[in-house]
This record gives sequence, structure tokens and C-alpha cells, in this order.
Amino acid sequence: MPLEFVRAHTVPAPVPFIPEITLRQAEEPIALWEVTEADGTSQPPPFWAFAWAGGQALARHILDEPDLVAGRSVLDLATGSGLVAVAAARAGAHPVTANDIDPFSLAAAEANAEANGVRVELVEGDLLDGDDRYGVVLAGDVFYSREMAGRVLPFLRRAAGRGSLVLVGDPGRAYLPEGLIQRAVYDVPVSEALESVPVRRTTVWQVTT
Repeated sequence: MPLEFVRAHTVPAPVPFIPEITLRQAEEPIALWEVTEADGTSQPPPFWAFAWAGGQALARHILDEPDLVAGRSVLDLATGSGLVAVAAARAGAHPVTANDIDPFSLAAAEANAEANGVRVELVEGDLLDGDDRYGVVLAGDVFYSREMAGRVLPFLRRAAGRGSLVLVGDPGRAYLPEGLIQRAVYDVPVSEALESVPVRRTTVWQVTT
């Protein structure tokens, strides 16, 4: 069901900022949002159907600097469409784990990995209280709410404390924490229907303890 729904409501297309990656994306963002809201199954918003700015910047950074992830285990936290996980796999990371609490997100990640000829492992559920070890932890656009930021940041700091390279992509969301190390800045094209602007200046940050 989730995989069929994803395929029925998206079309594969290159990501403008990462043209080497094909992503299944909604042609009509607002229409898809309305479909999921009217579904009556308490389905989360379709974050998986779009290339959000934070994920695009993170994916671009990884592809431009593959040594950051090549040969290392990677967790793509709150994977959404799976864009960052696909980029990590393309850059030589192994194994790559795409994680989300939304089964539709994992279906999108599966479809997008297949479309790009890479392999990612799918893990459904909330990992934020766990302490599994990864060489690299990646998180695109996770500071969009106070609640999410309050849970994600301690997880990311713990991962950094265990020796993981922890990178986040963020376009200036309201709950971006202080004390992060700037790695790169990009002007990322985004859906104006979702973001109200055609381009978002987006930063890749490193999280430390």
C-alpha cells in the first residue's frame, strides 16, 4: 500500500540542485497534501514527496566531498524521500540506513534508491532514544518545530560524542540551535508553493558535543 501510494502520487525527475539524482516528487504539492489530509488514516504530512532545502544541501555536500562518507556506515535520520541516503550511497557509504517513523517515507526511500541503482537499509521507528553507532549521522531539515528540535539535538550530540561525524542541512528554520560549526552554504532552488520563495539559502552544519 505505501509503495503503491507513493508511485501513484509522484513522478521521477532529476533534482535541480542535484541533477545526478532522480527523485520521485509530487507534481502538485498542495494537491497531494490535501489528499493525505483527507485520507482519514491519521497519515503524516507527505514530507517524502519533496526535495526539501536542507536535504538538498546535505546531498550536494556529500556528493561534492565523498570522502566524508565513503566506506563508512551512515544513518540518514528522518529520511523523508530518502534523498540524502541515496546521495550517501552514491558517494560510497556502506551500509546506508534510511530511518523514519512514516512507512510512506520508507516506501519513497525504497523507490528512490531503486531508481538510482543504490542499496539502502530501511528502518521504521523512533531512534532518538537509542545509541546505535554509525560512522556518519546525517539529518536534513529537522529543526522545523520546537518538539522535533528538542528531541533530535540530544540524539545528534550523543552521536558526535561517540565519534560519529554528524552533519545537518538547514535553511534557517526557526528552531536551529546555536553552537554548530558551519561547513558549507548553498542557494538551493525549492518549491515556491511550499516555501513561498524560489530559493532558500541553506547551510550544512556539523554538530559537536
